[in-house]
Amino acid sequence: MFNDQTLIDEIPNLRKFALKLARDRNNAEDLLQATVLRALEKRHLFNEGTSMFSWASKTMYNLFVSDYRRKTKFETQYDPETHIAHESVGPNQEAHIEFKEVQEAMNMLSDDHREILVMVCVKNMQYAEVSEALQIPIGTVRSRLSRARESLQQALETPKVYGRGTLPNQMGYAPHHYAARAAA
Repeated sequence: MFNDQTLIDEIPNLRKFALKLARDRNNAEDLLQATVLRALEKRHLFNEGTSMFSWASKTMYNLFVSDYRRKTKFETQYDPETHIAHESVGPNQEAHIEFKEVQEAMNMLSDDHREILVMVCVKNMQYAEVSEALQIPIGTVRSRLSRARESLQQALETPKVYGRGTLPNQMGYAPHHYAARAAA
């Protein structure tokens, strides 16, 4: 015979089992509440001599699995928030502006300096490879690269006026870190 007090006595054990299933205290409490409610609704199905914990934990497990299947089938398919959370992309305006500023600074460099920077910093070529490709000594490659990095750094740090007197660093943009990367 189903006894309400026996079910109440098993609540601490059922709570532990719910925590193991749900792995979240709030979801575990919801699962425990649903289990107790279901047990009270289905008390006529309880067989005499059956362990109350075994019977209630089986009910809890079935509720958990059913809820999990429902969530994976319907919420991910029809819930726009879940879909949007996985598909959202961060803003790239700042990176776009910084890229344009670096591009403008690169255009201000001499052809020799721009070529050296591209070969070493963009194409990751070794000094010996650059020396061979341009048919100049390695020492010349190093000195041109050093001057190119300094020129790029200076071009990026030179304030530019952007409509109504605002400067890039006043707008929160600091493109000079690209030049620091090129100097590495």
